[in-house]
Formats: sequence, structure tokens, C-alpha cells
Amino acid sequence: MQPHSQNGFRPVFCTIVPPHVLDRLSRSDNADLAGRARRTLESDAARRTRRHLATVTAPSATRAAGAGPSDTPDRTLYDCRNGTTLPGTKVRAEGAEPTQDASVNRAYAGLGATFDLLFKVYGRRSIDDNGLPLIGSVHYDEKYNNAFFDGEQMVFGDGDGEIFLDFTLPIDVIAHELTHGLTQYTANLSYYGQSGALNESVSDVFGSLVKQYTLGQSADRADWLIGAGLLAPEVQGVALRSMKEPGTAYDDDVLGKDPQPGKMEDYVHTSQDNGGVHLNSGIPNRAFYLLATALGGNAWERAGQIWFDVLTGGRLAVDADFADFARLTVDAARDRFGEGDETEAVLKAWSEVGVPAT
Repeated sequence: MQPHSQNGFRPVFCTIVPPHVLDRLSRSDNADLAGRARRTLESDAARRTRRHLATVTAPSATRAAGAGPSDTPDRTLYDCRNGTTLPGTKVRAEGAEPTQDASVNRAYAGLGATFDLLFKVYGRRSIDDNGLPLIGSVHYDEKYNNAFFDGEQMVFGDGDGEIFLDFTLPIDVIAHELTHGLTQYTANLSYYGQSGALNESVSDVFGSLVKQYTLGQSADRADWLIGAGLLAPEVQGVALRSMKEPGTAYDDDVLGKDPQPGKMEDYVHTSQDNGGVHLNSGIPNRAFYLLATALGGNAWERAGQIWFDVLTGGRLAVDADFADFARLTVDAARDRFGEGDETEAVLKAWSEVGVPAT
């Protein structure tokens, strides 16, 4: 396996809506729906290519010289005004009053909520642990059906209003995408196959934890849905993904049926979507749900701490598979909590989804 490198950034272009969903929409009999999906796919492909070719400079270099990491976030929001030039027009800086634009205010709040979880629960100052400024752009492109993290900033589309609503609506979507930045600055998991599915799953885990932390929800009260409130009312579904029951988030004539597996026996082998990163993430997602609900209480306290320890511990290889990650979660549980309920629950959760953890 390739060892983790603290200095080598390999930023990837990560979107919240999986390519297989947009591909399905692009083949719709509804010409308008199909056209919007194709434009989103084309825009994503072009942005992904530009990201791959770009020379990356760590964004933390934009802080003032001599400035140390802060205990509070440093957020800046921009408005693309339905264009595609990033970041757009600056509309809200850190500490400024709310604007008249609800999308700006939701993005500002979501970035702040993610910072709060990382700092107040895990003692990490922003996604790089060095006070990295958090940048977000709203109203990207025309009826753009996605949100993404491009290695440097967050970007949100407005949705088309027919399938997807504004991508700033679910706080876990904001936190999910920003967590890709956390992964970039820690384990730097490769975005392909099982390591890519882990990359996606970690974003779902911390996206859900940010939502639960913000709402003050215990594990048994949480919905464990990713993107609840994002689907338009006419769509037959509740969210993009379900961590509790992968494969049940939607079943719609236009979107199709949620294809996520929840066990290794149903693992999807495909060359699409970087080896099915948005599909097979359902397996470690369910393992985390099982752990969190078995332990009870607030999921961010014990289950989340174990996942955070693995992500930031320096032992997770960039090309780790599910079994590698599972074994490290067992080690992390033992290191932090000893041979007790936590370690037993971790072993049981992975066993239930068919991933060896010993």
C-alpha cells in the first residue's frame, strides 16, 4: 500500500450528486430534464479536467503573514450570479451581517457549523488544523444540479427546481463536501475503488455528524439521511442516500432506484464513477450507523471520535480498502477506550456488513 504523505496534496473534484444519477437523468424522455443533466455532467467533466491539470497551492497561504490558527472560522461567500467563473463576486465576509440572499446565509452557516464540530468536539482548527479560510460560492451556473469541493473551495448550484432544489438547503450536503477537504489534508484517500468509497463515506459520516451536532440529536433520533430536503416534492424519495438502510433513499420513475449496497456480498464492481465510489460507500456508511446506534448517545462523541482518530492518525494508507479501515477503527477504539463496549461494537458493526476487522 502507498503510505500516507502529510505534505503531498492530491486534491480531487468531488460532487454530492453521483454521476450515475445524472447519467440516468440525461437519458430521460423529458428533453428539458435530459438537457439539464447533460449540461451538469459536461460542466463537472470540464471542471474535473481543469482541477486535474492545475498546479495546487495550499489555500492556507492566503492568511496574513504571522497569523496563527484561530478558534473561530474565517468564511468568505461569493455569488457566481449563474455564471461559472469562480469564485464570483464577494457578498459576505466573516462576521458580516446576514445578506438578503438565503443561499449565501445557509452556506455561511453550514461552513461555520462544520468548523464548530471539528474544533469544539475534536480540537481541530479548520480542515487543515491551521485555520484554513473557508470559501464558498453560490448560484453557480444555470439550474446546475450539483454541489462540489474542488480542492480549494465549496461551490453550490441552485438545482433545477424539478428534480433538485437549492444545494445549500441540507446542512449535511455542505458539511459532506467540506469534509472532502478534511480528508485531503489528512489521509488524502485516493478517489478510486474502495479507498474512494471510503473517501465518500467519511464525508457522509461527518456530514451527518454536523447535522446531528447542530440539531442536538442523539444517534437514535437522527434520520441518518444524506441530503434530506434536496429532492423536489414531486420526486419519490427522501434523500440522496441513507446510512441506515443503503438502497432505500429514493425509488422514482425518473431518478430510478437507489442502487447503494449495504453489505460486502452486494459490492458493485464497475468502472464507472471511479470504481463506484458513490455506490459502495453505503457499506462503510452502514457500519458507522450500526456502531453509533449500538453505542447510543451522541454519535459524534464515541463513534465519531473513532473515525476521526483513524482519519487523522497518520496510519491510514492513501489506497486503503475497507478491511484496512476497519482494522484501524478497531485499533483506534482500543487505544482510546480500551477493551470495552466501544471495541466490541466496532467489531460487530463491521461483521454485520461483511467486512473483516481483525
